[in-house]
Parts: sequence; structure tokens; C-alpha cells
Amino acid sequence: MNQPTVSAIVPARDEEANIARAVESLAGQPEVLEVIVVNDQSTDGTGAVLSELQARLPNLRVLETHELPSGWVGKNRAAAIGASAARGEWLLFTDADTEHLPGSTARALADAEARAAAMVSYSPEQEMRSAFERALIPFIYCRLAEKFPFARVNNAELPDAAANGQYLLVRREGYAAVGGHTAVAGEVLEDVALARRLKRAGYAIYFAPGQGIARTRMYRSFRAMWQGWAKNLFFLLGGSGKAVAKELIAVVPWLALALLFAGALESTRPVGQALLAFGLLLLAGRHAVYAAELRRNRYPARLILYYVPAVLLYAAALATSAWKSTRGTIVWKGREYPARIR
Repeated sequence: MNQPTVSAIVPARDEEANIARAVESLAGQPEVLEVIVVNDQSTDGTGAVLSELQARLPNLRVLETHELPSGWVGKNRAAAIGASAARGEWLLFTDADTEHLPGSTARALADAEARAAAMVSYSPEQEMRSAFERALIPFIYCRLAEKFPFARVNNAELPDAAANGQYLLVRREGYAAVGGHTAVAGEVLEDVALARRLKRAGYAIYFAPGQGIARTRMYRSFRAMWQGWAKNLFFLLGGSGKAVAKELIAVVPWLALALLFAGALESTRPVGQALLAFGLLLLAGRHAVYAAELRRNRYPARLILYYVPAVLLYAAALATSAWKSTRGTIVWKGREYPARIR
């Protein structure tokens, strides 16, 4: 039996710092027929790095984008260009900041075969090197695990669908049947949109943790992290004001904070000290719940130390995302997209 062929497709816009690691990790996978990098009008040294890589990696192809058509998100356009040029039976869409670990493609294909899935997606291991990354990223992924449980997504009897665009392996037949990236041209969350279209069309999808599959450092600065989550969070949490309000009510420890504030105002009186003690007790309970969520989602329990700044950052990022996605503009990779581009 012939081994399935995989075309890896990497949209890249100003990825000088990341692209070599991503391409080399893909080119070394035996199942990868070709690595197609779509250089999306990069203004940094991405093109020069790709030229050097082409000189020593025979299965690397580099394509260039031109003016972005109206109604398209840049990443989606680059992915569509790469897919149209690909020759593989499977299309592996992945981000330029993602490193693919040895044996990962074989494991993904095995998971696809075992589950008769047209799409296999993993949520990669997250590299976090700064305090703001360690605070916000695990908190967000714990919340997303609540909204998109793997078991529900993988259950063909349920409508739940999700995927992570950092690792998205799709059988070409299914991809073409649902219209590919052209059908989700203006979607900010193109990965989730593709997963929904596939599942609604009757295709099986498989979504799982990505330990041992891939790792990524999503953001190298606070500004990039803020822009990234401001682009995504509103749509990830349901894309409505009601969903955002419900999330903020559920996540922020309002009562504990109110008790601590009131207690601080009366800290010299017994009633104030009682309020402080009760507020601290409630906050300790929230820490314990977060510790359990961290363990369940395979993050180190020591990240519990970031709970309070994580909550505050998350609430601010979600509110910012809701505002920009409904009334302002979404900014990403030097491009501005109108609110409600979809």
C-alpha cells in the first residue's frame, strides 16, 4: 500500500525569526512530499531566509502573493494559493511559528486513518518565555478547552466543531468538497470555520492535544500578543455581546474582589477584617479551581501564581476584542480589516 502524500502549506508574512525552524521541521518529515511557503508580501528578511532554505531543501517551494482581494483575510488568501498549487493527497496547513516534532506527520495520518477523519487538528505545545505569556496564554487555552471539549468535537453525533490553525491536516477531497479557504475567505477564525463546514457536510474531524506533535511560540512581544487575541477572542467566545457578558460574569471573581475592596476601606475595623478574610478565602478557592484546570490541560501547576493578572488581562483582552470586532477595525500583521469582515 502506498504511503499517503502530504503537502505542507505555510502562509508567511514577516516571519524572518520563525520560518527556518518551521520549514526545516516539515522538510524532515518522510510523509511530506513538499513544503509550500506562501510569502505574503513580507517586508522583513523572510524572503532572504527562504532563498537560503531553497538552496538546500529540494522539497521546498516558495510562492508569492500579490494585492489582497477585497473580502479576504491575508492568511486565508495565502492558504488558498498554496492549496491550489499543492500535489499531495493531504494538505497540512500550519503557521510559520510552529515547529513540527519528529514523527508528527506519521502520527497525524495514523490518527486520521484510525478515526476515518477528513480533518485532524492538534493544539500545539505552547512555548512561553515571558511573564505576560505565562499569565495569559494558559488561561485562554483553559477557557477554550471549556468551550470546545475534545470529546464533544470528536463526537459525530454532536454539532460541536473546532480546530487549531497551527496544525490543520485536511484530506484534499474533503477540503475541495466544502470549498476550501475560498469558502471562508473573510473568516478571522478560518480554522474553526473549516471544521464546522466539514462536520456539517458529514465528514469526521479529530481534534486533540498536541504534546509530542508540534510546539509554537505564538507571540514575541506584548503588543503582538494583544493584537492577536484582540483579533480572535470575540469570535472564539461566540461572537456576540451576550456571550462576552456571560463569559466575563463567569470568569472574573467579582464577589471576591468586591469584598477585598470593601475590606480594605475598613481594614482597621473588625467588619473590614472579616470582609478581607472572606474575600481572600473566595480568591483562594478560585486559585484552586484554576490549578485543577491547568493540570487537566497539561500546564505546570506553578502557573497558578499568575491567576490574578491572568484574569484581569483576559477580561481586558476580551472586552477589547469585542469592541474592535463590532465597532472598530481588526489589526494584524500590518493590515487592517473592517469589523465584521465575515
